[in-house]
Amino acid sequence: MTAPMRAQQRTAPFISIAPPEPDLSPGALILRAEEMLGQLRDRQAETEAAGNVLAETNRVMVEAGLYRVIQPRLFGGYGFDLPTFVRLVTAVARGCPETAWVLSIVSGHVHQLATFPLDAQREAYGALGDFRAPEVAAPQGTGVAVPGGFRVSGAWDYASGCAHATHILLTFLVDDPRPGDSPLRMGLFERADYEIVRNWDVIGMQGTGSNRVVMNEVFVPAHRTKPYPQTAAMPPAEVYRDSSLFYGPARPFVITESVAVIVGAAEGALDVYEETFRARKATGPTGASRADLAEYQFNFGRCRALVDTARAALLHTAADYMEIADRTFTTGEPCPEDDSRRLAMVMLQSVHLAHEAVDIMFRTVGSSAARKDALLGRYWRNVGVLRGHLAHQSDSAALNYGRVHFDHSPVGIS
Repeated sequence: MTAPMRAQQRTAPFISIAPPEPDLSPGALILRAEEMLGQLRDRQAETEAAGNVLAETNRVMVEAGLYRVIQPRLFGGYGFDLPTFVRLVTAVARGCPETAWVLSIVSGHVHQLATFPLDAQREAYGALGDFRAPEVAAPQGTGVAVPGGFRVSGAWDYASGCAHATHILLTFLVDDPRPGDSPLRMGLFERADYEIVRNWDVIGMQGTGSNRVVMNEVFVPAHRTKPYPQTAAMPPAEVYRDSSLFYGPARPFVITESVAVIVGAAEGALDVYEETFRARKATGPTGASRADLAEYQFNFGRCRALVDTARAALLHTAADYMEIADRTFTTGEPCPEDDSRRLAMVMLQSVHLAHEAVDIMFRTVGSSAARKDALLGRYWRNVGVLRGHLAHQSDSAALNYGRVHFDHSPVGIS
């Protein structure tokens, strides 16, 4: 889209977009995800081999409305709350963690879009509310100020879901910023603005398509950018009056996106673990079913407790998040940093619990799980890769919570 066309769109009056199914309930949307379980499991190997979410899987999720789970209703979404988002993502991750990662990250970035100028949001959602956008927050490009905006060039790694996106959110360093301006800005770009370079080659989560995106001298209008990070930005109340979720703090929301995938993956691993008990017999003179032996019963029981506790903690924290967001929407007072970091820490404990459970499963089920095509082995690899994500470093998160709580500045980036 050319700059004059974008300018013409900005003068158009705001018209709300009806969601595809105005009467769709949270339960009905989650049921659609749950009904995909078998299909997602069957396609795990193909998704991993392709290095991307399959086009057919993406089409099904688009048509089912999964990407619109928290998208504001005035922009064509369903405007559901964070616990619903968690249940939806965990349901998909139970069948395929890689697919769920793309769904969670891409649909969750409407939270980031909410603090862009309203004109940019209107343009992003368009006439139908069809919006799916990866985000790369690390500034791996440069923007040169020109009349009306910036010319942006660079290469950004880890753009999960970029192949099936409608847009992308990228942070860039402003070349020679004006005095007082932020040296970093995040820009809203369209799918046609970038090329994809396949460089995502990892032992787990291979099917997320987290490849490099490259742009060269792409113009982005000023109203499609914002300073980054924005610590106290609020969405426009006239549009988000029925979407209090977007008034909640950014850090715990972002962590929720990925933790929901890990917890759902642990549930999927437990499904496979139980199936092996019912299908296989123990070695040795008894030849009894694994399901009838105390050792396996014990292992299954402790894994069940770990996974259920991880899920309960995540859902409870998501409900707490909504209470904080509601309070901020009502009072205009942002969430205290102490509370924001506390929410994030609890979510990171869910990561510990889920990871521990999957590790127990892998090391007690037998060597068959180490086969390259083994379902349980794939869950184990996926959770292991996610466990090492920068957002999931609970030690630094705990340190910085303690520092903030006792009136010290945080250190590092957590």
